[in-house]
Amino acid sequence: MQQQHIKAFIIHLERATERRAQVSELVSQLPVPAEIITAIDAKQLRDADVTQAYQPRLHKPYYPFRLSRNEVACFLSHRKTWQAIVDQNLDAALVLEDDVALTEDFPAAFSAAVSVAAQGGLVRLPFRSDRETGAVVLESGTTKVIRPVPVGLGMVAQLITRNAAQALLKATEQFDRPVDTFAQMSWVTELKPLSVVPGGVQEISANLGGSTLKQPRSLAHKLHRELMRPLYRHSVKIYSRKSG
Repeated sequence: MQQQHIKAFIIHLERATERRAQVSELVSQLPVPAEIITAIDAKQLRDADVTQAYQPRLHKPYYPFRLSRNEVACFLSHRKTWQAIVDQNLDAALVLEDDVALTEDFPAAFSAAVSVAAQGGLVRLPFRSDRETGAVVLESGTTKVIRPVPVGLGMVAQLITRNAAQALLKATEQFDRPVDTFAQMSWVTELKPLSVVPGGVQEISANLGGSTLKQPRSLAHKLHRELMRPLYRHSVKIYSRKSG
């Protein structure tokens, strides 16, 4: 895959002014041309937009929590980026969220991701290197590319081919869970994501005013999530092994 057919998209919420300097820093550091994708703002989402996109209990295992408006907006922002990959007829794009910073491992991680992009369609650059395990498909120095089972969480950085973007758009005309948990479901997307370890990125939202997704929750709601989260993740592991 020729690098000149790859560009970067940085998803940025316009009202998150404290992140603008980091976005500019990313643009200057990235090895490919970068474009800012204006994130969908949850505060501007109409009820009709949410109802059209979000449909609970579409896929098994069923996601046990109702999506917040912020989570719906985040998913729509990633779909907007996938559409840009298709519309611009790119071979692939490096998709970054605006709370990510590059580390010294990034050049090797990005090079490895480009070299295997055609194999996985979606290649994750995770900010946590100890959360995923799987068969090694490429090893170069201290950099490895694995086929994780299950696919890890988080969507701070990933290389996505045009074919994968098309598949993701088709599979998510409606969705029932957050974008990172949806990306885990290879049995729905028919993609086999890969992960680069180390990913060459770090998540720095705490340094930029905190997450734009979190919202206040009651104690009962927090307890419910603590009880249901491990059960759901266990189900994802089972489905992942079957589909693998």
